[in-house]
Amino acid sequence: MKLKIMNSIRTNNFNDEHLMQKITDLWQEASGLLDNQKVITYAVYHNYESDYKGDYSLSITVEDDAGEPSLKILNNAKYEIFNVDTTKEHGVYDTWKEIWAREEAGTLERAYSFDFEKYSPNGEIEVYIALR
Repeated sequence: MKLKIMNSIRTNNFNDEHLMQKITDLWQEASGLLDNQKVITYAVYHNYESDYKGDYSLSITVEDDAGEPSLKILNNAKYEIFNVDTTKEHGVYDTWKEIWAREEAGTLERAYSFDFEKYSPNGEIEVYIALR
């Protein structure tokens, strides 16, 4: 999959007191660049320092088969897919809490390569977690 990066941040889930504002600002900036296009948009988590408690990069991207990719995710990677309950206000965050809990319990062995949230034009959201 070839993805064009709209914008990125470097952050941490637990040590960044401005995390929610940084992510909100990131999405607002990306929305302005998308010009209301009906495209699949991805929030890609990459360049992990360690595990989910360490620093990582978060990039808002769109599929771009026409140009040079600014981020390339291997299609042969193995992923577990989590469907987000979009009827809940914090559905994405709740999904991540489930992922972290499964990892802590030892029932999810993450690769920490490229994880991503897939935002479809129809409103569906899926979280893809790379597995070892």
